[in-house]
Amino acid sequence: MPGHPAINLRDAEGPDARVEALVARQSEFFASGATLGREFRDGQLTALGHAVRKYESKIQAALHEDLRKSKVEAYGTEIGFVLAELRHTRKHLAKWMRGSSWFAPLVVGPSRSHVHHQPLGRTLIIAPWNYPFQLAIAPLVGALAAGNVAVIKPSELAPATSALLAELVRETFDEQLVAVVEGDVSAAQSLLAQRWDHLFFTGSTQVGRIVARVGAEQLCRVTLELGGKSPAIVMPSADLDVAARRLAWGKFTNAGQTCIAPDYLLVHNSIHDTIIDRLRGAIRSFYGHDPRQSADFGRIVNLKHLQRLVKLIDPEKLAVGGDVDESDRYLGPTVMTDVTMNDPIMADEIFGPILPVMRFETLDEAFEIVSQRPNPLAAYLFTKEADEERRFVERVSFGGGCINNTLMHMGDPDLPFGGIGPSGLGAYHGYASFEVFSHRKAVMRTGTFLDPSVKYPPYNEAKLSIFKKLLS
Repeated sequence: MPGHPAINLRDAEGPDARVEALVARQSEFFASGATLGREFRDGQLTALGHAVRKYESKIQAALHEDLRKSKVEAYGTEIGFVLAELRHTRKHLAKWMRGSSWFAPLVVGPSRSHVHHQPLGRTLIIAPWNYPFQLAIAPLVGALAAGNVAVIKPSELAPATSALLAELVRETFDEQLVAVVEGDVSAAQSLLAQRWDHLFFTGSTQVGRIVARVGAEQLCRVTLELGGKSPAIVMPSADLDVAARRLAWGKFTNAGQTCIAPDYLLVHNSIHDTIIDRLRGAIRSFYGHDPRQSADFGRIVNLKHLQRLVKLIDPEKLAVGGDVDESDRYLGPTVMTDVTMNDPIMADEIFGPILPVMRFETLDEAFEIVSQRPNPLAAYLFTKEADEERRFVERVSFGGGCINNTLMHMGDPDLPFGGIGPSGLGAYHGYASFEVFSHRKAVMRTGTFLDPSVKYPPYNEAKLSIFKKLLS
């Protein structure tokens, strides 16, 4: 029954035994077949939706405590996002569960082929700190829709949200179906030491490699939602006012702590100064003359990350911002110009409110700059030219992105969200979530009213001729 005690391994003795017992209970429950029916799955999704609505104010408070998120940003990027994912999933669940079927080729007739989506079983969801509610619960929607049991490991770097998740899940689900295990790295290690059928990880590429190795050792499914240096390219044909607003919004939402935020900006030389001026105006319009006083500008998750970001700023290349207050975990919206690939800020993903700007002369030159980095999770192009859009989509390798926008491709549940290469493995959201947490089981049903002897020995030239006609 809901109301089970939370498992918190921060201070627990013998954490491995507690985790083992939890995973054993979930394994037994899954083996019972209780999660297989559509009514059960829809009921759990309905309960989750009710819980999110009930806890809305508590979620907002936790996100404000951890990251200083405003109510609007917390709702739009976390709470509302999850509710939209739930609504879309429940609407389409019956159709997804029916799978697909068709008449098989004549050579294997009389048969009908069918793809059945089988639940994988035991799933572990490891969530990050930057969107600590959304990135824990959105994967859970897919896991439940596909008929799995799940354990969620929230990030200890967002402690208020971690505790909130534990409370919400404890009240809503029996732990044999869904449980939250809180704790630090040792808790994650204890969890990864168990046997899983699917590992779903969102976070850094460095840790993603560790999770991938665990998956390889266990021969279990792995989904990695990572990151990288996501570029944005602005061409002279773009609407520069719109581009500046959408770039500033995409970059400085959640104080830049977004895996698909524009990590650096490539601007055609002819419009460089104009874009810098428009960015400055957009920042002022969003957050006022002193963003520190704005209720809509967040804070860096902790002092360690803030100090890392400050070291990346070159005062000689500052065009906007650069102001810091360690006591408040504050780094203002910052724009740097005349950046080169040799600058420290171009070495790794920034994950903060600093936007480096580089110049280029041709679109091919911009593509060449992007190609010097590993495949990014996202990429953005601002243009009104169809040919430039076509070349961008065809030639730049990235997980997903937008033309004349930023971030918003995440808002369409019919679009799969995921990376490529170092930026991720696998995709989710909407049907992609249902599919990633399922095994596509191939089933062929053959009638018995007809049993052609052509497939049976002894073989001869006549049968060979028939095979050639059927298979060629």
